[in-house]
Formats: sequence, structure tokens, C-alpha cells
Amino acid sequence: MTEIKIHWSFWTICIVALIWNGMGCLNYIMQMDPDMLTEYPVAAQSLIATRPSWATAAFAIAVFGGVLADVLLMLKKAVAFYLFIVSLLGVVVTNIHTLLATSATDIWVGSLMSLIVSLFLVWYSNLTLRKGWLH
Repeated sequence: MTEIKIHWSFWTICIVALIWNGMGCLNYIMQMDPDMLTEYPVAAQSLIATRPSWATAAFAIAVFGGVLADVLLMLKKAVAFYLFIVSLLGVVVTNIHTLLATSATDIWVGSLMSLIVSLFLVWYSNLTLRKGWLH
């Protein structure tokens, strides 16, 4: 049986994705700490203070699911693809609330960046699955 050669970019993308989602987890943890929340811009503080629990849960699913999917991708597990889809759904639900609740441009930009990265990770993990890099 021949071993499939994985391109070096796989590891680069995995590491960058892990850092990205890890920063999302840190952001989530900071938002749960009232003392840390005071460091956020006023528009973000207002959004977080009025965010319903379903949007907070979706945020947790997005970032923690993303980290778990990144780790599974690095371990070359096919289930990473499905977990990236779950993470993307968390991003979409979080963004629905965010985009309806605020008009702050910087918050919209951050939300849309999260959506783009999540879409990329679903696409990329599917690509690696089709190439036979995952099992």
C-alpha cells in the first residue's frame, strides 16, 4: 500500500486555522468575564450585554467546535469535515444575531471575516477528504 503524500500547505493551513479558532476561544472566554469586557469598545459591550443565550451558545459551538475540528484535521481524521460544518452553522447563527443587532461597521467586518474563514475551512477539509488525506 502506498502512502499518500500530503502537501506542505496542509500543515500551514492547519496551524493558521488552529490559531484563528484559538483566538476565537480566547475572545469567547474574555466576553464571559465582566472585568475583561470593559476593555471592549462600547458598541461591542452593548452587543454582548444584550446577546440572547442562543447566540452565545452558537458562538461557543463556532469557536470550540472549530478548534476541535482543527485538531482532528491535523490528526487527519475525516470527521473534521463534519465538525467544520457544525462550526460554520455556529458562525451563521451568531452572525444572524450580530448583523441584526448592530450597525457598527467594525463588528460587521469581524463577523463577515469569521464567515469567510469558516466557509474556507469547510471547503478545504472537504478537499483534503476527497484527496484521500483524511481517514
